[in-house]
Amino acid sequence: MAEGRFDIVADGRAIDLDSYFSLPEDRRMAYSVLKSAGCVPQEVEYLRDVDRLRRALDELQSEAERPALQRALANAELQLRLALERGRRR
Repeated sequence: MAEGRFDIVADGRAIDLDSYFSLPEDRRMAYSVLKSAGCVPQEVEYLRDVDRLRRALDELQSEAERPALQRALANAELQLRLALERGRRR
């Protein structure tokens, strides 16, 4: 073990288990199952939405679409902040 022969390796890289063990013990299995199924926490979905909308604004072809995209972005950012706040309270 001291030589690292028993380290868990995937794709030639050591697997980082710090994030797994930093989770509360009662949530580890559930999070692992969700991650394996490709499900992500709601906060991650909101982050993706915010990123997608920001990119859409950057690549905007028609200025007529800007107000609708800005409203959608503001709403997505609000949803993200609310979800993060709920997570902090748990």
